[in-house]
Amino acid sequence: MATDYKQAGVDIDAGNEAVRRIGEYVRSTFNPLVRGDLGSFGGLFAFPSGEYKKPILVASTDGVGTKLKIAIAMNKHDTIGNDLVNHCINDIFVQGASPLFFLDYIGIGKMEPVIIEEIVKGITTGCREGGCVLIGGETAEMPGIYKIGDYDLAGTIIGVVEEEKILPQTTIQPGDLIYGLPSAGLHTNGYSLARKVFFEVLKGTVDTYRSELGKTIGEELLAPHRCYFTALKRAVEQGIIKGLAHITGGGFIENIPRILPENCTALINKDSWPILPVFKLLQDIGQIPEEDMYRTFNMGIGMICIIKKEDAESFTDLMKNRREEFFQIGELICGNDGVVLE
Repeated sequence: MATDYKQAGVDIDAGNEAVRRIGEYVRSTFNPLVRGDLGSFGGLFAFPSGEYKKPILVASTDGVGTKLKIAIAMNKHDTIGNDLVNHCINDIFVQGASPLFFLDYIGIGKMEPVIIEEIVKGITTGCREGGCVLIGGETAEMPGIYKIGDYDLAGTIIGVVEEEKILPQTTIQPGDLIYGLPSAGLHTNGYSLARKVFFEVLKGTVDTYRSELGKTIGEELLAPHRCYFTALKRAVEQGIIKGLAHITGGGFIENIPRILPENCTALINKDSWPILPVFKLLQDIGQIPEEDMYRTFNMGIGMICIIKKEDAESFTDLMKNRREEFFQIGELICGNDGVVLE
């Protein structure tokens, strides 16, 4: 009896259908720097070398963690790709880089063209909003690795920054002010702990409504990961921002010290911004110690900005003109304690 690839669990026709479905979305991210079209072995992109004196490429690869489990449980796949792109853009932006192009990887147990289309739709939304080209990717049907109904998602981003504008600046010092821009929720970190608290301790499901949240647990956990590139690009270009910290895995405790020089401690005033209800709920139900909360979650602040006092008014004016919400949440002091919460 003859055995073919489909009998082994890989449906080539379904894969081709998925490619056909995503073509329009992918092309919607293209700009004049793209060369060629879909279907090549590699994506072609004309580097804008004339715009830079000493261009430095910045690259990052990331995923969205177990937030995928929420998207799968809710059968809602059109935002998780946007989360991925926004996370990656933020990660290179903290070094001052503007995004150029993005590549995605989707590994799936059984090829479902509609699901692939929804995932890529979210990816292209993030790319268009961030001025980034989706130049290529890989969709792999691997029934021996992933269960039917499960998939994995990862992305790689390439950006560019003028060498003299790389962040953080070397002038960060005690006396500088710390500003924070609000998050929309958990973003893409802390989901293993959140799922344990909500689904094992609370015994809830994605459809469980909580009055504290004003929505279901699933809706709260799928809240989008914000992109801060457009909000802060002008401030970075003008040299107002001395350093940026994307508050992702590791929360406040691990991420802020990554941009601080020696003998610099971040003194954070915990009462200077509204803690989102989801974090209060997680801490109460899970009886999570405060330090673990600030080491695991963003606590309602998705991006940290270091500003010297003399530039505080300029930064404030820029943010207000853009109608961006922000908070002064602390300052840098002398010491080697990393982050101090008060």
